[in-house]
Amino acid sequence: MNGFIRTPKPRGEAHFSAVFPDAESLTVYFETKPDIIAKLLPPPLRPAKAPIAAVLLANYPHTNLGISYTEAALFLSAEFQGEEGVYCLAMDVTDDMALILGRERSGYPKKLAEIALTRAGQRMTGWVRRRGVCFCEVEVNLSGKFNEPVMHELVTQRLESADGANQVVFNFKHFPAVNAHIDEPRFDHNPSLVRSVAERKLKTVEFGEASLAFHQSKYDPWSEVEIGRTLGAIYAVGEVKLPPGNAVAEIDSATFAPYAFSKRDIFEPES
Repeated sequence: MNGFIRTPKPRGEAHFSAVFPDAESLTVYFETKPDIIAKLLPPPLRPAKAPIAAVLLANYPHTNLGISYTEAALFLSAEFQGEEGVYCLAMDVTDDMALILGRERSGYPKKLAEIALTRAGQRMTGWVRRRGVCFCEVEVNLSGKFNEPVMHELVTQRLESADGANQVVFNFKHFPAVNAHIDEPRFDHNPSLVRSVAERKLKTVEFGEASLAFHQSKYDPWSEVEIGRTLGAIYAVGEVKLPPGNAVAEIDSATFAPYAFSKRDIFEPES
């Protein structure tokens, strides 16, 4: 029986990995403006070669965390020290424990939201809603082809690479200072850039033509990432494993301060 006081169990040198054995994910890729990515990436991250962003909707019916939940995320292509990956600009989940574990352990900018992901034949739909606003909507036809031929090249390069379906993800781990104002970006210590790798063993992969829309929300400003060409979508089912990440750089607090608002809402004072 769980209680407020528990005796820690020695773990030796073993590292805990979060495992999602039957993960279902729909990822929609799109082009945005290079200056938007350059503006939104905190240093020392740099824009990758192509200005590509992605929306992820995922359902995790089973986990080794004792929970099941749904997730949505907005990623920007990024590079650090010559390695390409994605920067998690925003992430929403439907479970508080999923929020706490991802934010406190790895720096994911998670919030609680309502998230839907459904499939009927070849058609898939999804949306994300917070504070009464549906700010992201997705519709995909799993036709076996993408919106744009360039997407086929990107997928082929990824699947033929040494890492296969794995994905490098960059986050910033930071905590507000104890004596800071609630809206003041000061920290207990300098933020850390965390590099994680999502290891995926996929059983099913389907390609599709996608439509994507962002709607304005003052609390979830995904619409700041302007949608250019929608490139296509990938629907996948399989195991996802998240080993512990590594802090690969320390960032000066003043430098990071403008980027420190992605995981909380800022409320206007009442008049």
